[in-house]
Amino acid sequence: MAHPTSASAWPVPAWRGWVALGCALAVSIFFVGAGVWKVMDPLGWAAKVSQLKVPSTLSLPLAVGLGIVEIFSGVLLLVPRFRRWGALLTGGLLLVFMAYIGYHYNALRGEDCTCFPFLERAIGPQFFATDALMLAAAAIAGWWARPSIGIRPAAMVLGAVCVFAGVSYGVTVARQSGVEAPATVTVDGKPYSLREGRVFLYFFDPECSHCFAAAKQMSGYAWKDVRVVGIPTRVPQFAEQFLGDTGLKAVLTPDLEVLKAKFPFGDPPFGVALEHGRQREAFVFFDDVQPVKGLRELGYIQ
Repeated sequence: MAHPTSASAWPVPAWRGWVALGCALAVSIFFVGAGVWKVMDPLGWAAKVSQLKVPSTLSLPLAVGLGIVEIFSGVLLLVPRFRRWGALLTGGLLLVFMAYIGYHYNALRGEDCTCFPFLERAIGPQFFATDALMLAAAAIAGWWARPSIGIRPAAMVLGAVCVFAGVSYGVTVARQSGVEAPATVTVDGKPYSLREGRVFLYFFDPECSHCFAAAKQMSGYAWKDVRVVGIPTRVPQFAEQFLGDTGLKAVLTPDLEVLKAKFPFGDPPFGVALEHGRQREAFVFFDDVQPVKGLRELGYIQ
């Protein structure tokens, strides 16, 4: 007797269906959340990606592309007819990410790796344990799912995700162009003008190694008539020591919330070049290429 082979006739015991659904839902929440996070803040995530040994020229397209794939694969997991495809995509992403981190493990050990919302973690043994659990959940969801069908509807889902990512990226770039800074901020308890001449705003975390390295690099720049204003994003009591240890000549302001509302970003380091109070360029990359190249082109350094 011939056995049915269509997707609708695929036999799945009830308990397996519920377990597969639970695993698919859990993995989907992480992946959709991570993808939306990247797509809504592409510049901030490009900076995060560059801190993981990815060249700055590739980090922005990689952040946006990764966000699209994560959302797409997470959505596929939620739809029974696409679940096996979603499991293959999420499992593949996890394997690639684990292999990449494993290859760079010694250089990246201890670095922040909060790639998924609601899951704060640093690179270490726990990173591989949590990713292995998600990989197992994706495998169960896919193994106990019906064979996937419907390439055309799945392609339409991908198209919708790409449109969402494109609109979000356009809005982000528009917000980073020509924004007017507040007229003044507080420095040493007094108003300090941001609308006179050239100013470079440097947002930093005094306990962040990337922020420290960036400030150390900028301390060697030959600034041309530019005032540098430092804005600590946390533990402001350590900001003075941070400037002293890095050698960066700057004044400090506590007005983080006011400035971040005008110039939103993800994690520091982050810089904004102002001229007569208006943004000329924002910098999310601090490596061998940026911000030195951009600041030189703007005429801010020699």
